[in-house]
Amino acid sequence: MIIDVHTHINNYHEDRVVSLEDCLNKLTDTMEENQVDYSLVLTSYKVNEHRPSTKKVVEAIANRKNLGVVAGISYLNYNHHDLREIAKYLEAGLIKGLKLYPGYEPFYPNDMRMKVVYDMAIEYDVPVMFHSGDTYAPTGRVKYSHPIHHDDLAVDYPELKIVICHVGNPWIKDCMEVTYKNKNVHADFSGLVLGDFSEKFERWMKNELEQMITYAGNPKYLLYGTDWPISSMKSYLNFMKNLDLPQEKKELILWKNAAELFKLDVNSFK
Repeated sequence: MIIDVHTHINNYHEDRVVSLEDCLNKLTDTMEENQVDYSLVLTSYKVNEHRPSTKKVVEAIANRKNLGVVAGISYLNYNHHDLREIAKYLEAGLIKGLKLYPGYEPFYPNDMRMKVVYDMAIEYDVPVMFHSGDTYAPTGRVKYSHPIHHDDLAVDYPELKIVICHVGNPWIKDCMEVTYKNKNVHADFSGLVLGDFSEKFERWMKNELEQMITYAGNPKYLLYGTDWPISSMKSYLNFMKNLDLPQEKKELILWKNAAELFKLDVNSFK
């Protein structure tokens, strides 16, 4: 089984607008081609014609059993209407987690403005995913997205389930320490490459992840994610295949950790 915890259906080529339904069809077709059983769709911190709202995505995937939603929240612009809507979806089990975007927005993860979001995540027992590391857009500010800042958050909120996206790349060793030290912190390794891995970069990144697992131990904290469509599902699965790990550890990363963390009923989408 394969669970991809990190996909998007935004239009990243904003010279053309593709319908939400077409984006979802392309996602599920790509999943089928690569034998991916389930994917989480992460909505954006902003809503426009290229980036659909959480409400629209929740409604659009209602009959797609192999997709779930993680709700993006804007640090700068969220209001009580947004929080009420998200709480309603959490209550109904229609979203599986929350996503914040430090680096794209100017805040550190332990900013007190986000306390209400963290309290809500703890109440409904869902993970909060954080953009971390390099930013896709050059206008991002990477001082906010360094993975070391999640240590403060993990200590202040020991009940909060935290996911550091992209293993904090290029600060993978810092991410390694934060996940090792804090039992409530996970990491996904999505978005490490645009498109396909080159042979040279794959060798380097393979070594980085294997060192992380050697240091931080049994990879109960590590999640498989791609950042599709920015990154290729096929190339990512090949990268996963080449990791020097026993099969039982690959199974943890490929689906077991995600199923447990996001409370997914794997029998519903087998």
